Amino acid sequence: MDARDPELGRELDATLRARTDLGPEYESALVDSFLEKVEQRLDGTLDRHVRRHLAEQRIAGARGPARPSGASFGERFGFATVSLVLAVPLSAIGVSNAGTEGLVVAWLGIIGVNAVHTARTWPWARAKRGGESDWRD
Repeated sequence: MDARDPELGRELDATLRARTDLGPEYESALVDSFLEKVEQRLDGTLDRHVRRHLAEQRIAGARGPARPSGASFGERFGFATVSLVLAVPLSAIGVSNAGTEGLVVAWLGIIGVNAVHTARTWPWARAKRGGESDWRD
């Protein structure tokens, strides 16, 4: 049986021994009894998880509103810096291949990538995505 719950393992062993002693006519009652014990164990585990989750929520609520989980200043600054550094060669490639239209396309791409990156930090965008799960085991 599972090493995490030796008591349940002992219950299963006792149920199997009783089945061999009592015979197949008591099998249904023995299985029902064992399953009831498993269900009680699961209910207790679920209760503990729910109580722990509620306590964590209360503690988090008492601490006040958490800092938004968006991008940090360093991440935003780094992304903007890399974006501007790459803008120079992209602009040159766009102009040399397609003239002014190539320059416009290159900058529209740069602006689009930065807009998508910035949109990740908007609170209403996080709410639509559903955010991360609060449930941990």
